[in-house]
This record gives sequence, structure tokens and C-alpha cells, in this order.
Amino acid sequence: MSEENEDLVSVRYVVDDVQAAIDFYTGHFGFVVRSAHLPAFADVTRGRLRLLLSGPQSSGARATPADADSAGRNRIHLIVEDLDAEIARLQAAGVVPRSEVISGPGGRQVLVADPAGNLVELFTPAPPA
Repeated sequence: MSEENEDLVSVRYVVDDVQAAIDFYTGHFGFVVRSAHLPAFADVTRGRLRLLLSGPQSSGARATPADADSAGRNRIHLIVEDLDAEIARLQAAGVVPRSEVISGPGGRQVLVADPAGNLVELFTPAPPA
């Protein structure tokens, strides 16, 4: 395994349309395409996070049991500087939040979903006490 790959943390998302997923993550969250083998598979990176986008033709998607729910409670967690500004930017681009803004002792968060329903949590930490 190359040193470059050892530094990446990979998460697989099963998606309905690989190109739509590429467009979502690169267009809204600054991910960069690492490889694309359309229509089956692509991977995109942001820092050390590597998203494996597996379409219906990919081996990763075929390994999922047919009765599995594609969108669970798991999600990637992206830290943003200004949650309200991020929500406004995404809404202007047609991305509708999947939750209300939730505030807690650690900060504020909102959920959005990619075109296949996979969740992305946007989080702004609370200021230090």
C-alpha cells in the first residue's frame, strides 16, 4: 500500500448515480475527483477523507444485501466555520436541509443528503468556554 493511501480514511457510500454524487460532493463541499470509472464507481477526496462512490454496477454496491436500507443514520461529519452561511449557500444551490439546526453543548449541526439519500452532517463547534 502506498504511503499516500495509508493517510486516507475511506468511507463507502452506495449511490444511484455516480456522476450526480461526484457533482454533489465536488460542487458543494470542495471534494476533488481522485478517479472515476463511470457509471460504476468513483472516489473523491477532501483532506484525508476519501469517499468511495459505488453505483449499482460496482462490486461494492453488489455486496450490499438486497434488503438493506441504503440510507442509515451513519454520515460523514464536516466541520464548517459558519453553519448559517453554509446553510444559506447550500439552499441557494437547491440543497434542502434534512433536519432543523440542532444546538448542543459541543456546537450546532444540520443534516443534508446527497442525491442517493446518504447523510452529511455540517457542524460548527461551540466557542471555547
